[in-house]
Amino acid sequence: MNLFKTKNIDLQVKDIDPAGRRVKIALSKFNNVDSDGDIIVKGAFTKSIQERGPESQSNRKIKFLRYHDFEHQIGVFKQLEETPDYLLAYAELSRSTKGNDAFLDYQDGIITEHSIGFQTINDKIEIREDGTQILKEVILWEGSAVTFGANSETPLFSVSKGNSEDYLYKLNKKMNGLTNALKNGKGTDDRLEAIEMNLRVCQTKYNDVINSLRTKEPTKVTPEPKSKDNKEFYLNLLK
Repeated sequence: MNLFKTKNIDLQVKDIDPAGRRVKIALSKFNNVDSDGDIIVKGAFTKSIQERGPESQSNRKIKFLRYHDFEHQIGVFKQLEETPDYLLAYAELSRSTKGNDAFLDYQDGIITEHSIGFQTINDKIEIREDGTQILKEVILWEGSAVTFGANSETPLFSVSKGNSEDYLYKLNKKMNGLTNALKNGKGTDDRLEAIEMNLRVCQTKYNDVINSLRTKEPTKVTPEPKSKDNKEFYLNLLK
């Protein structure tokens, strides 16, 4: 059995129910090759869900966390379901400070990415000739809300021509959400400080992509933020 690992999936918030404080999210995608060269197939989580899922009798149920931190539980999973494409989770946010902050972050569009923490099982891995690993079964310990995927603090130095516009659109959308959240000023000081820091990370990524595109394509027109006021607001934060 291998050590604890994590895998991220972005932009997979399926639904938010403000009245019930519930979210529907995708924790993992099936049948695609991820950045680690792995493919998780449907059925990989079946045993974990049966043994430690929301409807099990276990006292060590699969946790709903933030940042893979077991001291930062933000709610509970009410249902875990394997569909043909995703591991879907239906979760209820807690009324603790951490749960409330996460709930606000969902509503403001700040949390858009999710990740799983799991262990692989050696005899449940099939290795293809090209080195791709097919994970047929894993031990799922937790699902986490994450603000960014792996290595998010590292600025992006190159983006392929094929996905640069989509990447910039996602970054711009996230920056608008972060800016609006700062203007609303809801939540704890820790939440607002984290929002400001995440906005700075977004800006760094955005500027790195722009600089990369300018080097390769000096005449390329890049997307502008939707609001001039928003643009001035988050540029001022860097001063």
